[in-house]
Amino acid sequence: MEILKIAGIGLIGTVLSVVLRQERPEIALKINLATGIIIFLMIIPKLEYVIKTLSNLAQRLDIDFMYFTTIVKVIGIAYIAEFGAQISRDAGEGTIASKIELAGKILIMIISIPILMALLDLIGKILP
Repeated sequence: MEILKIAGIGLIGTVLSVVLRQERPEIALKINLATGIIIFLMIIPKLEYVIKTLSNLAQRLDIDFMYFTTIVKVIGIAYIAEFGAQISRDAGEGTIASKIELAGKILIMIISIPILMALLDLIGKILP
C-alpha cells in the first residue's frame, strides 16, 4: 500500500525534523524539503493515471479539450502553489507563503477566463 510508505516517510521526516530543529534548524529545514519532495515524486505517477482517466472521460462525453486542459492546469497550479506555500511555512516564512498562495489564485483566475467567457456566452444564448 502506497499510503503506508508515504506515511512512513512523512513520520520519519517529522521525527528527524523535530529532533534536529533546536540544535540544527538549517538541517531540519532541509529534511522537511527532502521529505516533501520525496512524497511529491511518489505521487506524480498516480497523478498521471488520474489525468489519463479524466482525459478518456472528456473524450467519451465529447467535452471541448480546451476546457479539460484548463481544468488540469488549474488543478496543477493549485497543488504546486499549496506545496510551495507549505514549504515556505515550514521554513518560518509565512509572508512568502501567503504571496505564493495569492499568486496561485491570480494565475488560476487568469487561466479560467476562457471558461468564464464561454459560460457567460451560454447564459446569454439561453436568456431571451
